[in-house]
Amino acid sequence: MGHTATKVPAITLGFWMIKILATTLGETGGDTLSMTYDLGYLVSSFIFFVPLAVLVLAQVRATRFRPWLYWATIVASTTAGTTMADLATRSLGIGYPGGTLLLGALVAGSLLVWKVVNGTVSVETVVSARTEVFYWLTITFSQTLGTALGDWAADDGGFGYLGGAALFGGLLLAVVALWAFTRSSRVALFWVAFVLTRPLGATVGDFLDKPLAKGGLDFSRPLATGVLVVGIVVLIAVLPQRAGRHPGSVAPATS
Repeated sequence: MGHTATKVPAITLGFWMIKILATTLGETGGDTLSMTYDLGYLVSSFIFFVPLAVLVLAQVRATRFRPWLYWATIVASTTAGTTMADLATRSLGIGYPGGTLLLGALVAGSLLVWKVVNGTVSVETVVSARTEVFYWLTITFSQTLGTALGDWAADDGGFGYLGGAALFGGLLLAVVALWAFTRSSRVALFWVAFVLTRPLGATVGDFLDKPLAKGGLDFSRPLATGVLVVGIVVLIAVLPQRAGRHPGSVAPATS
């Protein structure tokens, strides 16, 4: 059976490495605008939403997988996700539990509608504009959920930034074990891992830039953001970047 290329990257170790750096960048970059430059969560969210919308449109209109465009869109979703999560949990007054439940419902709802419409939520089916819209909507919701979840664990949960990073890193290792040693749904494991990388990056980002008195290293947010950008650029340039493969048949994958 023939295969066609999807418009998203193949899921490799390199993919996860760049994704974790991108989520960490989303935290430091989002906090740079909302806190360091004191623009607030609402204004910062509007500022980040503009490039996110433009990049998603460019990604949907693209005819094939373009690594730089794809990862730019991921970074835009992580930065926007940071300020939108902070807006929901702090400015709207619903707190980390309320924000996590609200955003978790949005992720679940997006996946449910995608499943009903497309028959599967596998990223191997992202070959059309319709599936890509669902893909980016789910990703943006998941980036926002991950920020709220990371803040909840680090602050209200009492784990602190390093403890939170260890918690979510451990959960990711558990997902890897399920992937390696069980027949658990690969589609479900992908989305669980995708969501978990966000709070991992959020807690690592907070550890880098929060004050020493709050358990952070008090690094400059703009500097940390710049270093992370360089790291992502190097990884994209060095690591093999190829499109995922989609079977020529569009029969629903097991999920």
